[in-house]
Amino acid sequence: MSLWRSLFVAASLLAAPLGLAHAQTPATVKAKNVVLVHGAWADGSSWSEVIPILQAAGLHVTAVQNPLSSLADSVEATQRALAEQDGPTVLVAHSWGGTVISQIGTDPKVTGLVYVAARAPDANEDFVALSKQFPTGPARAGIVERDGTTKLSEEAFLKYFANGVKPEQARELYAVQWPTAASIFAGRTTEAAWHSKPSWYAVSKNDYTINPDFERFLAKRMNATTIELDAGHLSLVSHPKEVANLILDAAGYPRS
Repeated sequence: MSLWRSLFVAASLLAAPLGLAHAQTPATVKAKNVVLVHGAWADGSSWSEVIPILQAAGLHVTAVQNPLSSLADSVEATQRALAEQDGPTVLVAHSWGGTVISQIGTDPKVTGLVYVAARAPDANEDFVALSKQFPTGPARAGIVERDGTTKLSEEAFLKYFANGVKPEQARELYAVQWPTAASIFAGRTTEAAWHSKPSWYAVSKNDYTINPDFERFLAKRMNATTIELDAGHLSLVSHPKEVANLILDAAGYPRS
């Protein structure tokens, strides 16, 4: 581990000894809507545990069926969902979906951004190069590419991508795994909405897909209000209440 990373990790631990670091105290605007954006190798059903909690709190919830065919296609699909919202909206993303909300989160309707074990690129940033400053998670060794699209092998999906998820749920999620264009990972945004919008971040401490120290780096860089969960990459499935409560915080609603 390099000296700068050692110092960063030590500082992060000191800042959040109880797993919760309020790097900022946003002036929260009460939202009416939440738009959820899933990441690579998944579909909208990955939010199925979180959605009922948000709906019970009174929020209007939309889960985008992210096509994962290109960054432009995914941005367009999310923009369509955002355009349908009536009033203030919180954008939420898991994993690669963080790229999408970083791009479109400057929309005037958006009052806050929530990143769940997610990417958070800066504008025109080579995010792949940035990620290489941290150890690669073992899930990525299970990427299988065919005709320009990628999937995770069953072993990698169940063991590393869905670690911490109930086995029967993990197998269901593997069955609906959506093929992801290999090209999207190198796609660059032209915006970084987290510079101008209040942001929240849920770090997965047992993540084998995105390095947890990388997640901490991203959360700190965006000055996000941050929680840390004893979860793998799919914290939205294994820890839905905690993830939903972070979203409720961002929306200005009482926790469930």
